[in-house]
Amino acid sequence: MTTRTAPAPAIEVHGLQKSYQKLHVLKGVDFEVARGSIFALLGSNGAGKTTVVKILSTLLRQDDGTARVGGFDVRTQAEKVRESISLTGQFAAVDEILTGRENLVLVARLRHLENPGAVADDLLRRFSLTEAGGRKVGTYSGGMRRRLDIAMSLVGSPQIIFLDEPTTGLDPQARIEVWQTVRELAASGTTVLLTTQYLDEAEQLAHRIAILHGGRIIVNDTLEELKRMLPPATVEYVEKQPTLEEVFLALVGDTESHDDAEPAHTSEER
Repeated sequence: MTTRTAPAPAIEVHGLQKSYQKLHVLKGVDFEVARGSIFALLGSNGAGKTTVVKILSTLLRQDDGTARVGGFDVRTQAEKVRESISLTGQFAAVDEILTGRENLVLVARLRHLENPGAVADDLLRRFSLTEAGGRKVGTYSGGMRRRLDIAMSLVGSPQIIFLDEPTTGLDPQARIEVWQTVRELAASGTTVLLTTQYLDEAEQLAHRIAILHGGRIIVNDTLEELKRMLPPATVEYVEKQPTLEEVFLALVGDTESHDDAEPAHTSEER
């Protein structure tokens, strides 16, 4: 009889420390991220979320502690880590002069992939940007730019993607589009580490949530377990009202179709 061993975590962090002169940002951070899951790292401004992401993506060296990403040590195997990951920062890193397709082709060529045009076309389809692929990115809405930015991060099919506050500055419709994109990434087997200040974002997306405060992880659990930390609410009969999200979607319709839709022709135009 054989026993199956659980797969190693996609990300392993133990005792991570980082200081900027006398400012101690990380004071011993510990957490693990399961493969194919969405892990949300919550914290207020200055809590150290971006510092954690920079260390895990090899852009910054820790002062102490260890971190392994995709099975590779971030300090001693940085090149292997970079081959396994992709990073999307707080602001979309797209070239507004180029078209959406040209942005994707450029990244595919930089990664030395075969047939970059086919790679670009596949990602445009995957992110519902085919119709907009021939337009300059400067004409895109905020949600479309963010979707393109994430698509560019997936060129080369990285195992792990870091999303550092991906919906900062986006309007409600664009946020919902990005949320759907993140769900689809995890469903396809990609591991997602998401940093955010928005509690509703973590509640909507994450399989597991960690809160970074005072330089340490003060809690790390599923949403259901975190809710059990507080006393149960008093049960009362309340007429269920539609949520703001339900009202918003009912009014604006399908979020994926409106970005690319052309204005309807009037009878006079015909």
